[in-house]
Amino acid sequence: MLRQVQLVSTVILAGLLIGCSEDSTQSQDTAPWFTDIASDSGITFTHVSGASASFLLPEIMGSGVALFDAENDGDLDIYFVQSGGPVEDTRRIGNELYLNDGTGTFSRVSGSGLEDAGYGMGLAVGDYNADGLVDVYVTNVGVNRLFRNLGDGTFVDETVWARVGTGGFSTASTFGDFDGDGHLDLFVVNYVDWSVSTERNCYDYGTGVRNYCDPGNYDRPTPDVLYRNNGDGTFTDVSLDSGISTARGNGLGAIASDFNGDGKLDIFVANDKSPNHLWINQGGFTFRNEAFTRGTAFDDHGIAKAGMGVAARDIDQDTDVDIIVVNIQGETDSYYRNDGTYFTDATAQVGLTRFSRNYTRFGVALYDFDHDGRLDFYEGNGRVTFSVESATEDPYAESNALFRGGSKIKFQFVPTNLVHEQSLIHTSRAVAAGDLDGNGTVDLVVTNRDAPAYLLRNNSLASAPWIAVDLLNHHGSPDLNARLTLETDLGTYEEEVQVSGSYLAGNSPTIHTTFHTTPVIVNATVRWSDGTSQDIELMPLNRRTVITQHQRAPDTKN
Repeated sequence: MLRQVQLVSTVILAGLLIGCSEDSTQSQDTAPWFTDIASDSGITFTHVSGASASFLLPEIMGSGVALFDAENDGDLDIYFVQSGGPVEDTRRIGNELYLNDGTGTFSRVSGSGLEDAGYGMGLAVGDYNADGLVDVYVTNVGVNRLFRNLGDGTFVDETVWARVGTGGFSTASTFGDFDGDGHLDLFVVNYVDWSVSTERNCYDYGTGVRNYCDPGNYDRPTPDVLYRNNGDGTFTDVSLDSGISTARGNGLGAIASDFNGDGKLDIFVANDKSPNHLWINQGGFTFRNEAFTRGTAFDDHGIAKAGMGVAARDIDQDTDVDIIVVNIQGETDSYYRNDGTYFTDATAQVGLTRFSRNYTRFGVALYDFDHDGRLDFYEGNGRVTFSVESATEDPYAESNALFRGGSKIKFQFVPTNLVHEQSLIHTSRAVAAGDLDGNGTVDLVVTNRDAPAYLLRNNSLASAPWIAVDLLNHHGSPDLNARLTLETDLGTYEEEVQVSGSYLAGNSPTIHTTFHTTPVIVNATVRWSDGTSQDIELMPLNRRTVITQHQRAPDTKN
């Protein structure tokens, strides 16, 4: 367990100045932002697609990774989803769990129960049975799997009992309490109604080279699935009654948040070459797709882009949740600015039009990596069509991209040689974010098709003020979608416990916020996922803080 310490001189009551008085941010203009330390940290995971001359669609799409506390000891462990071999083969290598020793060094676990041998895609993490332990849902090409956490680093497959093993070609998924009853429900995204027998032959128009097909070649978009948690360890498929099955798409990314500020949890789905979905919660476990009326179905030219990864945060600091979707090469990213009753495509205004279109982007991470008080934007890139211009033997490989947050919410492209200390060019897919070594900066884990994963240590030496906050519910597990509001002299900050998003990934549940200079925190409030609110009297800077629902003062962890 991480050692609990008493708040003494580091804690200042709300309304007083906290921490250092000067802006001590260090520039990151001349040194690489990240160093890949996967092998040095004990990470040996290598993705295996099982690709063959048949060019089966799932071979180019996977796979995922999650950062979560698997053994309930207070640090982030890593779980990799494996494709594992040919799509049509039933004998594959399984998924891999790595436990953190608390310093960012990892050991692979054998016999954890998480070694699912399905053809893996993505996953969701959350405490579905309210026992204080984080469970795992894995999406596959085939039967999806639900694993219950036993608390000692081992898991048991509860798929059959829980009734959540719907087959198909599932991609993203997310847990969320959509009816406010205190139990986590489950939303699952489906990509294409696909099977080996329905595969098609596709070729590049210019060269005639055999390619993987895009979803439009199949013309078989699918509805997504919503399961209601019955509170007894089982779920009920309410896709029809809730309205979710009324729309179809080629879904790849999903994220749950309260997008319209009415206290109910909504869902955004990034679709590939079909209009995005924005499911606004109507109450009574019913949803309405309002993407068309609220401005998130298309871009500002009326085009349905090839949506993949997604991130949602209050990017413009106006206390509502904005959305960024990343897309295929030739298309820009899409920044949907939340303007209250509708969204505005403000991609050009934030600088994501010139450089983002050069890559095919999948995983995304939206955090302040260099600790200057502004959100930065990391993209995991990799083509889906054959290229003779690849810089490596992998014809799908691309460099990943990084955009530094600038003034007036303007993202600035970081030169490729300054993103990573090493030359890293692979076909990247999932990107998961979290502080893996406990030093107060956000690190990244990236999966790569048919290649080793990256564990990217954040090299930032900046010492600008920051907070890291864990919001735990009554059961002691992360309260997904709980929201922290900080009223400061620098403005109002709205942050959410958000583990879903990116692409096929699960992020750390810890809220991580930075400030360009030391703030005066006037008021701090938590709105829990059950709708109740709690004032927080103590909020230290430069510490990881744990706030438990209805606990008056937080504990702080070193």
